[in-house]
Formats: sequence, structure tokens, C-alpha cells
Amino acid sequence: MMRLLFSAVCLIFLSVTSCNNNNEVQNADTVPDQEKQLRGLVTRFPDSLLLYENLVQFFRDKGNYNQAIKATETVLKADSLNDRFLDIKATLHFENGDTINAIKAFEKAVSINPRPEYIISLGSLYAQTKNPMALAMADALLQAPAANAQKQALFIKGLYFSYTGEKVKALAFFNNCLKLDYRDVLAYREKAICLYDLNKYATAVDVLKQAVAVQNTFDEGYYWMGRCYEKLDKRKEAADSYRQALQIDPDYGEAKDALGKMGVE
Repeated sequence: MMRLLFSAVCLIFLSVTSCNNNNEVQNADTVPDQEKQLRGLVTRFPDSLLLYENLVQFFRDKGNYNQAIKATETVLKADSLNDRFLDIKATLHFENGDTINAIKAFEKAVSINPRPEYIISLGSLYAQTKNPMALAMADALLQAPAANAQKQALFIKGLYFSYTGEKVKALAFFNNCLKLDYRDVLAYREKAICLYDLNKYATAVDVLKQAVAVQNTFDEGYYWMGRCYEKLDKRKEAADSYRQALQIDPDYGEAKDALGKMGVE
């Protein structure tokens, strides 16, 4: 539910790393022109972190997370204290479904430079892995007014209690988030999920209607609305909600699967 670019490199290193994964082996004739250009630029200007960010973003956009992560590791081999690239590496691991390595990279980034955004990311991952350190991260944010992250700290606490099964306690934190910012669609989503888990489906629908009123392109809001309508045995409303989610994001796999299980298109 967590639902978020690069020092020294040489042509030899790039060739070796490309060949380490049999699925990624490409000869000079099959490498896309843009990739050739980006690799050539980082070879020519190895100290340009911006060029490395462009290379990483290119691979990320292609869904080639192995190569994107390797590019960040190239930078980190030259500068192991580069907190920005640790943050980038952590984000890539997370997007690639590797929570353990995402946490490790965020932890190192925080130890080097405890920027609020790193603490927020780490705290969120701690919360979703039921690690009580999430509460420590949230408290650190609350005790640092300059971080200006009260809402995020409350969200982390709510997320932790939601994932550890204390849904009622979690609801209080999400409500406090919404008092601070009524436009926080993620707080609406998490509040609705807590209500769903408490079998309060109609109330959850009301919360999700607020979310999509605030942001009518909030695909997850429509998806969870569909889940709630199914529980309420309102098949038409459920199907319509899933279709709305897919109109916003045609690649929304969970919404596609839900429609398939309902036997509708």
C-alpha cells in the first residue's frame, strides 16, 4: 500500500555490470540510442551527478530497476556518504518491491544526514513492517518544529497502529491528519481501510467519497470504494468504482483483478 535521480564510472564497469544479468545483455547494435548517449555522457563527465541522475531516471522510467540501482551504486562506491543517492537507491528498492534493502538504504541516509524527508520515508517503511521504531521516527519529527512535519508524523503513527492491528487507535491519528489538512487523500485512504477492517463499510464509503471529492483522479479511492461496495453487496456500484479506477490508471492491476473476480468487464 505504500505507494515515490546520480561520481566516477568507466565504460569497462558499465560493460561488466550489464553482463552480470543474462536478461540484460545487449550488444552495441541493440542498446537504445538514448541509453548510449546517457552512458557516453557519464563516461565523459564522471563527476556530474546530474548526468547520473538522468541515467538512473532513464532506467527507472523503463522499469529496469536492476540497472538503475547499479548506477546509484556506482556513485556510492565513489562517495559512500552521498545521502541523496542513498535516498534514490532506497526509493528504487522500494518501487522494486525490496523493502529490506530500501530500509537499509534509508537508515544509512538518515545516519549521514537526518533530513525530515528521509526520516518520513524510513518511518513509513518501519510502520508498514510493524517495527516500533516507526514511533521513534514520528516522535523525532514532532520534537523538531523546524521539520514542519507534524502531519507526516501523525500519519506514520496511524500507519503503524493500523498495520499492528490497533485500528481504532490508528483512526484517531488519521483524523488528526485530516484536521491539519483536509486535502490529504492518503489519510482518507488509510482511514477508510481501517473502517473496512472494522467492517464499517458504509462509513468507509463516505470517507472515500470525501477523498475523491478532494481529488477526482484518486484511483485508490475508487478502488477501495469498490471493495466496500462489494461487502455491502452493491455489485453495480462496486463495478462502476473499479472501472473509474481503471479509467484513471488503466494499469491498475488490483482493480482489473477485482472486476475479473466479479465476472464483469
